[in-house]
Amino acid sequence: MTILNAEFPRRDLLKLAATAAMIGPPAGLLSANDGGGASRPSKPTRLPRVAAINSIYRLKSHAYHIAGRFIHGYTINGLHHQPPFQLVRMFDHQQPENDLGPEVSRQHGIELCTTVAQALGGEMSLDVDAVLLIIEHGDYPTNKWGQIVYPRYELFQEIVDVFRKSGRSVPVFVDKHLSYDHRHAAEMVATAKELKFGLMAGSSLPVTWRLPEFNPPLSTPFEEGVAVIGYDRSNIEIYLFHVLEVLQCMMERRPGGETGVKSVQCLSGNAVWKAGDEGRWSWSLLDHALSRCPSLNYGKVREQVKNPLCVLIEYADGTKGTVFNFVEAISDFAFAGKIRDRSEPVSTCFYLPAPPGARFFDPLTYNIEQFFATGRSPYPVERTLLTSTICDHAMHSYHDSSKVISDPSMSIRYQPPIDDGHFRGTFIDRR
Repeated sequence: MTILNAEFPRRDLLKLAATAAMIGPPAGLLSANDGGGASRPSKPTRLPRVAAINSIYRLKSHAYHIAGRFIHGYTINGLHHQPPFQLVRMFDHQQPENDLGPEVSRQHGIELCTTVAQALGGEMSLDVDAVLLIIEHGDYPTNKWGQIVYPRYELFQEIVDVFRKSGRSVPVFVDKHLSYDHRHAAEMVATAKELKFGLMAGSSLPVTWRLPEFNPPLSTPFEEGVAVIGYDRSNIEIYLFHVLEVLQCMMERRPGGETGVKSVQCLSGNAVWKAGDEGRWSWSLLDHALSRCPSLNYGKVREQVKNPLCVLIEYADGTKGTVFNFVEAISDFAFAGKIRDRSEPVSTCFYLPAPPGARFFDPLTYNIEQFFATGRSPYPVERTLLTSTICDHAMHSYHDSSKVISDPSMSIRYQPPIDDGHFRGTFIDRR
């Protein structure tokens, strides 16, 4: 496996620490210069404070990996990096037998709270500088559309309730998709704009390492793109969202930025192969994407995969996108795209170092740190709103006889960032 040569810029780490250090205390906490009069800025009395609202805190859970990195730090290019923030409180929605919340909180001086409001400082007294909302894993029901009913929206509303009552708001990171329900997701984004606080969402996929290194420049004239994964260990929605992120963080870089999606259709079984034979998706692009996967199985994908699944996406500008789940063929994420006037497709693997370390949470945590330090998400929350919305409609299509869904909720426009924040460099400590 190739290890990239480019180092993650040290100046970016120093800039992050300096920016975080300039964050002043929240309202009600005085610094040395709050007595009035003109004076030079003084050194802040403490690190910016973070609260974590988790579904569950156990080994290998998302809270374990994200909140845990704020506590313990992590490595970047073999060097230890300690986030310039202090995790002061946690709320865990569920406490299973293997719950690590009490032990971790006791060891590291973190207050383990019984309500969301308490974790933020009280209903009327918000005293943290940023909030992690990490609602993934745990024992939650599945609805008739095959979606896990994670209470991201409900706990987000409890956070917002504290913001409203305290008259103050701070940046909020929402792990993975905003909500299984696209209407709730849209409301969350609208609420952040109403109250004027930064909102960032999504998973590690758009910012993890890519093999080979590939970051299409803005205005890349993609005509079609595909993304692949193979996953069967749980609900298909879990990794469907992730593979949609892989596709979208590439396709959004088309000329003019993202202009939204016209229709979505989820196919399964022989209908997947038939759609390829009819030219609704490209066999050539699929072959390129599969060829980037270290886990690629031998033989022909059409013969290997017993229950193929794909989501066909028609963008508003006519561009085509497709995501696939091929359980017997691969276990990696990969992308391939056709660029206008280029005969050879472009392709890359989105590399995820394995648990228990799951180092793909390193780039995600670093981007969260940038967000908390500046209040501005490194990439638009509208990307996650669009992938959340597509995922919701795809699950409805899957459970409704592959119905083609066209809905105004997918008409989401945004401009992608010049640098998409994905990690370059090494993903091991010693070379």
